[in-house]
Amino acid sequence: MNIDIVTTYPLWLIIFCLLLGIAYAVILYYKETGNDFNNWLKWVMAVLRTTVVALIAFLLLNPLLKSISRYTEKPVIILAQDNSQSIATVKDSSYYQGEFMQELIEFADRLESSYTVKKYLFGDKVTSDFSIDFKDKQTDISQLFDEINNRLSNLNVGAMVLSSDGIFNKGINPVYSSADFDFPVYTIALGDTNIQKDVILNKVNYNRIAYQGNEFPVEVLINGNKCTGLTSKLTISKDGKTLWSKNITFQSDNYFETVQLHLEAKETGLQRYRVGLSPVQDEISISNNHLDIFIDVLEGRQKILILANSPHPDISAMKQAIQSNRNYSVESFIIDDFENQIETYNLIILHGLPSVNNTLKAILEKIEEKAIPVLYFITSQTNLSAFNTLRAGLSITEGNIIYNEALPLLNEEFTLFNLSDRAVRASNGYPPLISPYGNFIVLPSASTLFYQKIGIIPTNEPLVVLNQSLDSKTGIIVGEGIWKWRMSDYSKEGDHEAFNEIFNKLIQYLSLKVDKSFFRVFSKNNFKENENIIIDAEVYNESYELVNDPEVTLAITNSEGKKYTFTFSKSSKAYYLNAGSLPVDNYKYTARVLVGDKILTDNGEFTVSPLNVEKINSIADHNLLYNLAMRRGGEMVYPNQLDELYEKINSREDIKTISYTKKRFTEILNLPWLLMLIIALLSAEWFMRKRAGGY
Repeated sequence: MNIDIVTTYPLWLIIFCLLLGIAYAVILYYKETGNDFNNWLKWVMAVLRTTVVALIAFLLLNPLLKSISRYTEKPVIILAQDNSQSIATVKDSSYYQGEFMQELIEFADRLESSYTVKKYLFGDKVTSDFSIDFKDKQTDISQLFDEINNRLSNLNVGAMVLSSDGIFNKGINPVYSSADFDFPVYTIALGDTNIQKDVILNKVNYNRIAYQGNEFPVEVLINGNKCTGLTSKLTISKDGKTLWSKNITFQSDNYFETVQLHLEAKETGLQRYRVGLSPVQDEISISNNHLDIFIDVLEGRQKILILANSPHPDISAMKQAIQSNRNYSVESFIIDDFENQIETYNLIILHGLPSVNNTLKAILEKIEEKAIPVLYFITSQTNLSAFNTLRAGLSITEGNIIYNEALPLLNEEFTLFNLSDRAVRASNGYPPLISPYGNFIVLPSASTLFYQKIGIIPTNEPLVVLNQSLDSKTGIIVGEGIWKWRMSDYSKEGDHEAFNEIFNKLIQYLSLKVDKSFFRVFSKNNFKENENIIIDAEVYNESYELVNDPEVTLAITNSEGKKYTFTFSKSSKAYYLNAGSLPVDNYKYTARVLVGDKILTDNGEFTVSPLNVEKINSIADHNLLYNLAMRRGGEMVYPNQLDELYEKINSREDIKTISYTKKRFTEILNLPWLLMLIIALLSAEWFMRKRAGGY
């Protein structure tokens, strides 16, 4: 380490600092006559005073202490081992779990004699704990590369050694996610590239929600490797009882088949079905022969009523959009022909109502009494005076009302639900609605989905508004002519998907019942087995304000009656619980909170489903490992070539120790020992003066 003193001023000024100290000492000790000191004592005290004054004057030059340190940094070799289940499912799994692991540890020890070795395990997570057990449920190699970029980007990384079978089922392709690496990547090819005899249940596609009494579709994707001429039985069962079965005959060594079927939803609640394929003789693995699916069966489809003041093409457009969703049933009537009970419907759509000739007084009173959500269409037939009294979330000041052509302009800050990119793009090109021009007053509780755009001029006037009060929800479309939106979709895309999505999102939001309970618990219906169970809760006081003073507890019970108890953590105004991961099973929970002298409870259920993606495909992808190594300037080797790999790394000239210097500037004024030195010198001088009888 080299140390120098530098100042912000020329160093020759130090001479004046010394002269100042000498002048001060001369004046003090050789011009004074009040004290009679020995000559040797005067000399000693003068030297002390000269030193102190010169040192203080020198500090006024703001001197800095410059230190130059030299460091060396050995190259870092990253050793990353795949810890996923796919490696342990091949026929050589005992070798990988035993002999190879010992050889890999010895290889790492050899590297540590010359390099700094950073070890990582990767699978469904990345960890520096090198305890290999091949139990990770997924493989995400790109996550490993992201972690390396974040953790080691400022180090002298010499090379990376990636030990894997090349199978990834999460994240992006590692060949592309490694593009930022400026060091070579060597790959150790594990696993077996040979296709073994195996019956695989690749995937099951299904709707997660069904309605009681309806049939719901199930699509099963089957794969058979080297099973030509063999037969397996595909079954779907529930609670141990077979509901459906079919024999599958494999007609080639790489056979694929898609089986489509329908099941009846008989019971409400969360239902668990097992889809399975019977094993064939000498099959390498039967763990990928079955999957569990979970269907949330609701009591019945939502019933939607469309009431119109008169026939209009909007009615047909709405009906076709609603009918595209199996979760809804829809009926439409001209108001003069309607004789049904209004309370049997879950959502009412009023087109051009209330009108001058049909004020709907009795129907509107029943809607308010039953808190049925309503979607209003403001048309040229709407009686605005009657509409403004409904407190729907929007009022339009009357007067000389005229009608404009208003284009939809999406509100970027709308948060009640999300639209797909396709729906957003489609809405930007929709034709205008015929909308009244007036003074719009929007309640604070309302949210605007689309604003009005008049010609090329954007406005803050609402075109589509949604409002929620404590009792019910309302929606208002300020205009007529949405049938043109549907036709616009077809003319540009050849289908009605974007319009159906927008309209059904409106229907879905409005038809969901307003939860007026004072205690609510929120949870997903289905979790994967490697996923933490996250549950949220809210507590409201009598004024319906969020509070989080009382303690909220939760009891989770599995199918065998075993109970797990938890206490929620408190967030700013609500509650949060991370219950960790749980075994595959069906679970029910009961949450409790004491508010005043009342005990509030909320119940629910969820399932933890198995994650078998590692067992579906166990054929190693050495081609990916080869491409990754070639693109990053390394090589692919096999497990029996670890000695050769060590020599390849050791012989590279670009993997070397680097040295660098580090400069550091420290203000001398801030050094504590300097203050102590000045105090010591002054104290010594004072002691000598007093001992000699001076003053």
